[in-house]
Amino acid sequence: MKKIEAIIRSSKFDEVKAALHEIDIDFFTYLDTTGVGNEKTKGERMYRGTVLDTEFIPRRLLTIVVRDQNVKKTVDCLLNSAYTGEVGDGRIFVTTVDEAWKIRTKTGGDESLKGDFEK
Repeated sequence: MKKIEAIIRSSKFDEVKAALHEIDIDFFTYLDTTGVGNEKTKGERMYRGTVLDTEFIPRRLLTIVVRDQNVKKTVDCLLNSAYTGEVGDGRIFVTTVDEAWKIRTKTGGDESLKGDFEK
């Protein structure tokens, strides 16, 4: 099993979520977060009469745990759906998950990642 963490633009979230559902990745968590990146626009910026602080950049952090056979398709999906070609598109990190457990059924390993509808 692998844990995939993706930091993406908040504006791309709906597109990424739809793309993940298309490849049958239906369970993930996400958080609204801020960070400091490589963007060169630091400080304050005026937008429609409102001063915006551009020191910290709003992003969304997705956490997805998948079976090993689903890693490539999940990463490819994220790379394609979160892409704009501009600085600040985000990052993807893949790490190994040693164990996972489904609390309700007390099943572990790959079985814990299956939905109730899967056999």
